[in-house]
Amino acid sequence: MKKSLLLLTSLCIATAGYSQSEEDWYMDDVRLSGMSFRNIGPATTSGRIADLAVNPYNPSEYYVAAASGGVWKTSNHGVSFSPIFDGQGSYSIGCITIDPNNTNVLWVGTGENNNQRSVAYGDGLYKSEDGGRSWNKVGLENSEHIGMIAVDPTNSDVVYVAAYGPLWSAGGDRGLYKTTDGGETWDKVLEISEHTGINEVHLDPRNPNVIYATAHQRRRHVWTYISGGPESAIYKSTDGGESFDKLAGGLPSGDVGRIGMDISPVNPDVLYACIEGHGFYRSNNRGASWSKMSGHETSGNYYVEIFASPHDLNTVYSMDTYAAFTTDGGKTFNRVPERGKHVDNHAMWIDPSDAHHFLMGCDGGLYETWDNASTWHFKPNLPITQFYRVAVDNAEPFYFVYGGTQDNFSLGGPSRTTHDRGIVNSDWFVTNTGDGFESQVDPMDPNIVYAQAQYGWLVRYDKLNGETVPIKPDVPRGEAPLRWNWDAPLLISPHDNKTLYFAANRVFKSTDRGNSWSLISPDLSQQIDRNELPVMGQVWSIDAIAKNKSTTIYGNIVSLSESPVTQGLIYVGTDDGLIQVTDNDGQNWTRYNTFPGVPANTYVNDLDASQHDDNVVYAVFNNHKNGDFKPYVMKSTNRGKNWTNITANLPERGSVYALAEDHEDPNLLFVGTEFGVYFTNDGGAHWKKLGAGLPTVAIRDIDIQKRENDLVLASFGRGFYVLDDYSPLRHMSEDAFDGDATIFPIKDGLAFMTSNPIGYGAPGFLGASYYMAENPPVGATFTYYIAESAKSLTQERQEAEKDMEVISYPSAEDIRAEDRFQSPYITFVIRDMEGNEIRRMNTSDGSGVRRFTWDGRIASNGYLSTGGAPMTNSGTVGLAPEGTYSVQIYRTVNGETVQLSDAVQFELTHLSNGSIQGDAVEIAMFQREVDKAYRDLNAISNELDRQMEVVEQLEAAIRNTPGAPMELLAQLRTLSNSLADMNIDINGDASLTRKEFETPTSLGDILGITAWGSYSTTSGVTQTQRDGLSTVQAELSQLVDGLQTTGDQLLIIKQQAYDAGAPYLEGDLPQQD
Repeated sequence: MKKSLLLLTSLCIATAGYSQSEEDWYMDDVRLSGMSFRNIGPATTSGRIADLAVNPYNPSEYYVAAASGGVWKTSNHGVSFSPIFDGQGSYSIGCITIDPNNTNVLWVGTGENNNQRSVAYGDGLYKSEDGGRSWNKVGLENSEHIGMIAVDPTNSDVVYVAAYGPLWSAGGDRGLYKTTDGGETWDKVLEISEHTGINEVHLDPRNPNVIYATAHQRRRHVWTYISGGPESAIYKSTDGGESFDKLAGGLPSGDVGRIGMDISPVNPDVLYACIEGHGFYRSNNRGASWSKMSGHETSGNYYVEIFASPHDLNTVYSMDTYAAFTTDGGKTFNRVPERGKHVDNHAMWIDPSDAHHFLMGCDGGLYETWDNASTWHFKPNLPITQFYRVAVDNAEPFYFVYGGTQDNFSLGGPSRTTHDRGIVNSDWFVTNTGDGFESQVDPMDPNIVYAQAQYGWLVRYDKLNGETVPIKPDVPRGEAPLRWNWDAPLLISPHDNKTLYFAANRVFKSTDRGNSWSLISPDLSQQIDRNELPVMGQVWSIDAIAKNKSTTIYGNIVSLSESPVTQGLIYVGTDDGLIQVTDNDGQNWTRYNTFPGVPANTYVNDLDASQHDDNVVYAVFNNHKNGDFKPYVMKSTNRGKNWTNITANLPERGSVYALAEDHEDPNLLFVGTEFGVYFTNDGGAHWKKLGAGLPTVAIRDIDIQKRENDLVLASFGRGFYVLDDYSPLRHMSEDAFDGDATIFPIKDGLAFMTSNPIGYGAPGFLGASYYMAENPPVGATFTYYIAESAKSLTQERQEAEKDMEVISYPSAEDIRAEDRFQSPYITFVIRDMEGNEIRRMNTSDGSGVRRFTWDGRIASNGYLSTGGAPMTNSGTVGLAPEGTYSVQIYRTVNGETVQLSDAVQFELTHLSNGSIQGDAVEIAMFQREVDKAYRDLNAISNELDRQMEVVEQLEAAIRNTPGAPMELLAQLRTLSNSLADMNIDINGDASLTRKEFETPTSLGDILGITAWGSYSTTSGVTQTQRDGLSTVQAELSQLVDGLQTTGDQLLIIKQQAYDAGAPYLEGDLPQQD
């Protein structure tokens, strides 16, 4: 039964091109780190949890395996979480296990351990030896789904892996695998068949050579699900996997579904098994015989996982839509109280020291209870929502993003806010319940939102008052019933904002926002009888385990697009591989069923009619539910009659879900795939990944906010992502990369004052659990390209040494020069229309396409900051007035500055969202006056501090220098008092303040209040601020005169002290005779 399987060191299929372009492309080596995505959440509904692993020696540290959101770690009992798996080859997680002998060693099995219609596939097994800081892939790349991992508690090199195997196809790495060398090599110790994998593995805690493994025969396709067969069973080994016996006594025979089992920690002789299609079983003798305790079972599509209590032999928890528990060994089950908690449960951890304390992971995220489920604490900071679809509106000043989620409603929320806290959970709202899918927003009225739940449950949502109106269409009674897809396509006509198209297996049209509907098509599917299709080599009877459960009835419409150029030109795609076209709004339809290189009956996941040419349409086919993970992206230039494959160099392993066409450049396209998003700027001849800021995750849908040129993504497991202003991609031609540096055309900057609704900045006093998604930076963002970063002298020497046969040792002068070398840096210079510099900003040098943002504020000259030089940036005053500005890039290398780019002009605008709006030019002029006063006052204050330090030093010198005139001490006391009086004027009277006396407001406070008030508002300058500035200005000259007088007197006293032989003060050089 053993089969040796050497660890593959690399997975070629993950990076190979499906039809790789052979010629080099100028974009191949261009780094796009500046084109970074921004996650906007939400975390308000979180997402599906697959597994939990708690450190047995430190329960404040635990790991959360998200079904399609990677792995998250907390070290503070779940107060905060960090993603630790983002850069790996998979995002879908089936299980995670901590080595009981070394809790820094983690094992992660990729590919969700469920069989639901939306599960994602993985790429094998991963291991970390440093608590998740780094990972190595250690085999089983073709398992696709891994159910459970067990580490031998007596020998960490021995690990067992339950490889569930492919869900959508036969074969793969499927069975129970064992390593005895920590994952270097693997043996398959239990193999059932090409259709049956191992979903669980358990080790007897008293003897790790006693192994229990559950086998599950299952298969899912677009049209069906079979959750059992004669090969599902429980197996046992007593010799560390050398041999296995199929357990029988009392267990069901014939077709058996998924089996979830557990060993009682209280008495490991007692085993429990929940068996789909049959009931709940118990063994009191380590599996030798079994008794059916009850008919309790759950769905193998989504659940069938049980957890035996470590406190009570007869208590077992069963994961289900509504979690259940038994306290009598399985005879009876009751629901776990879940008030205020999401249902659909998948994972659980029971505190071994407290029976009333446990964690439970479900479709709605992670919950914790300390009172045996009477109340629950939701973890509100896990942004792992699974979005199927995304839509954007045209709201001002910031657009909103909408989408439907897996089991977490349809949601809407802002793309950005004016808050300094960013986007928080309370900014999001529900537009429809259930599982959410396609949403659309009226382009003329952003308050009208169409939101859809599963199987066509469509509502019209009014954002103003929160009302929903159900508007799902139906056929007249007596006609053949409709077949709605789980995710039915919906669109608003680009020609009329009141016209909707919506499709089941037939297309509906409404011209009154869904108040009424008419059918405009016949059944557009192939009308294949799914019950006649073979699965796992046979046609299954109606009595098969879970036959067709949680599966859309085959033969329905799944994609829909109307040409933005020609009204009534509509494209329809079906789940059984057809594209149907009408050019007369449904009066006639033309059917197409063959597409070059695309397997027959492949799911038409997306259609996109071109905005530029009514003859052009794009189609995305997705065949992953037949075990085919290749990308299929097609283009037609004659309305679907003929098709060209434009997949080009997209990775071969990475199903495609969505396509979007740029509204200005017809050659600029985007596709969302199983493992990220790609773009082409040559019509599909070449593709390049946009990966900055985006974890490994499936992109199920794409929308473009045209006003802002934003690319908005629906990720299936990490919420929404936004690439703010992708327009530079339109200008990334070969010529753009010829020079040393390029600034791409700049989008109008938007400057405004951010608000602080919770006080004291993010997160205020709301604690570390308060979730905040990032806003884009305020101001004007510059996207620029630098061909090569400058090299230090050390780097130049090291590069030269690579070509030397005999390395010459650097000279003493060379070594000094390397040590004294100042790191290169980049300076952005902002100028107004008159050519006046108003701001300089410094940043690190670097190559590729990068971004830098000017916040729209004018530089302050009020003080000097040297910390972090040479990358120090000055402080700022208020907003620069609206108008035209320019930016230019310079590079400084070891003190030598050169111009890198020409000046590029752009516009700066203001949000002007206040109730009272002042004159921006007048405000800016006043702020400059305030800043000048600050500059003067800081200079005076610095000089005051210096003179007070000189007085202190001179007093010490005179006291301790023999022969120094003692009468100088009295003069110094007089000067000290004069300086102290000036310090009171500038900084306030500390003596009286300490004694709780009322004191006059200091000049520093007057100016500080004036500056703070005027720098942080657009409502205009107040008279109080003008008066304050006038007060400060009037006294500045008096302070200057006073300090000049005291300074002159100090020079005389100092010279007398030096003449007597006193030590030189700090900053003075020796006097020459």
